[in-house]
Amino acid sequence: MRLIPAPAGSGIVFRRTDLDNYEIPANGRNVARVSYATSLMRQGVLISTTEHLLSALIGLGVDNVIIEIDNLEVPILDGSARPYVEAIIETGTKQQRRKREYLRILKPVEVREGPEVGGKFIGVYPGDGYSIDYSIDFPAPIGHETFIGDLEAGAYRDLIAPARTFGFREDEAMLRNMGLIRGATDDCAIIIGKGAVQNGPLRFDDEFVRHKVLDLIGDLALAGRRIWGRVVAERAGHAMHTALVQRLLRDRSAWELATRSAPDAAELEQEEKTSSALRMLRPSHA
Repeated sequence: MRLIPAPAGSGIVFRRTDLDNYEIPANGRNVARVSYATSLMRQGVLISTTEHLLSALIGLGVDNVIIEIDNLEVPILDGSARPYVEAIIETGTKQQRRKREYLRILKPVEVREGPEVGGKFIGVYPGDGYSIDYSIDFPAPIGHETFIGDLEAGAYRDLIAPARTFGFREDEAMLRNMGLIRGATDDCAIIIGKGAVQNGPLRFDDEFVRHKVLDLIGDLALAGRRIWGRVVAERAGHAMHTALVQRLLRDRSAWELATRSAPDAAELEQEEKTSSALRMLRPSHA
């Protein structure tokens, strides 16, 4: 797989080099299936497990790139976005002349599943920055965890990117039969079995919810622009993340394309304070 710079306004595009360079833009119109990973499809051509790479790109502020890949599955690597982040930072990025366009949220858009109390939920609301409030609730050893932070604070590399995906040992055979985790080993995820983490230690005490935030950022990249607003999620997952993208894009009154002016010195000082506060944040978990 290779990442190639793209002109301003191109967005993020996957290019299947094994299929005559066929291109699949990373947007909500091309979402194919979203059970245990997010896949894109255009005219029968598939790209699977896109969320970690998309998350790394959005987390580092990369808006325009062509992703050349010679098979249908984006490498899972260690199950986090850290290898992608490190490779992009080592190579470097270039600021383009055109201002970044954001998807600025104008009114609430929500997706619910199950009862209003105790069910699954995700919503996006007007707000400054790109704030995320995510809660999960799983059987032991995960339990209830919550993470609150703002992507605009610039701490994605340290606080989100290293968080690995997780799975249950009893689901392994089913996932392989579904054509997923084909190249996965115990080095690619946190493995849970018999009520315990089988391949610790964890990178964070609350690594599970941090990875859900990582996935969310990658899935919301399919809106085609970086979100300018506030996202709240409770017990959501890929299907609900992408359902929110599709509902949001269908409601043209819920958003507008907007640019930001360059920050002045006071704003930069406040951003640094916010970043420092975010780095010291200890999300709640039980």
